[in-house]
Amino acid sequence: MAFALTGQTAIVTGAATGIGEAIARRLASAGAAVAVADLNFTGATQVARSIGGDAFPLEVDVARSDSAGAAIAQVVARRGRIDILVNNAGIGGKAAPLWEQTDDDWHYIIGINLMGVVYSTRAAIPHMRQRRYGRVVNIASIAGKEGNPNMSPYSATKAAVIAFTKSVGKEVATEGICVNAVAPAVIRTHILDQLTPEQVDYMTQRIPMRRTGTPDEIAAVVHFLASPDSSFVTGQCYDASGGRATY
Repeated sequence: MAFALTGQTAIVTGAATGIGEAIARRLASAGAAVAVADLNFTGATQVARSIGGDAFPLEVDVARSDSAGAAIAQVVARRGRIDILVNNAGIGGKAAPLWEQTDDDWHYIIGINLMGVVYSTRAAIPHMRQRRYGRVVNIASIAGKEGNPNMSPYSATKAAVIAFTKSVGKEVATEGICVNAVAPAVIRTHILDQLTPEQVDYMTQRIPMRRTGTPDEIAAVVHFLASPDSSFVTGQCYDASGGRATY
C-alpha cells in the first residue's frame, strides 16, 4: 500500500480515544507496531486489543518528564527501535477569558499540551539520531495560528508546539529525521465536551466546508508525515481545516 510502515515501531500519545485512536489504527493498518500510549491505561489496553497484531498499550503521563522517558525506554526495550512518534495528547482547558484563567489553569494546560510534546520528543530523538531515521508528528491546532477567544491558554500552547516543531525540525534536518505538525480545525471528538456550544459554533462557522472534521481525516495527514515518503518535508505545519486557514 501507499506509505507502507511495515516493520516500523510507532508511539501515539493520547491514543485511547479520538484523534489519537484514529491515528493508531491508521498506522497499524499500514504495518506499524503501535504503542497505544495514554494516561488512561484501561482505555489504551482496550484500543490495543481491538487493533490486534503487534499493537500494545503503554501507560504514560506526558506532563511528567520521568514518565515520558520511562515510556520511551519501555518501547525501545520491547521493540528495539522507535521510528515514529506522534505527540497527540492534549486538552482544551477551561473555557473562559484571560482574566478568569488562574495560574493553575495555565500551568495545567502548558504541562500537557506543550511540555508533554517536549518531554516525549526529547526522550525519543536520541534513539532516532542513533539510527539516523525518524518521524515526529505533533498535533497542533488552527487555534495556534489564529487564536480563539476564551481559549488563550490552549491557543498559546498550540502556537508554541508549531514553533517547537520548526525549531527541532531544523536541528535534526541532516540526520534523516523529519519533524512536522498538523493543525486541525475543530474535530468531532470528546474534547468538544470541554467547550461551550458557543465556542464550537464560533469555530465551525469559520470553516468554509461548514462542518467539523473527523479523526480519520486527521489520521490520513499524519500517516503521510509519519511515512518514509515524507523524506523532503520537515519543519512544516500542515493545516487540516476544511479551508479555514488559507495561509
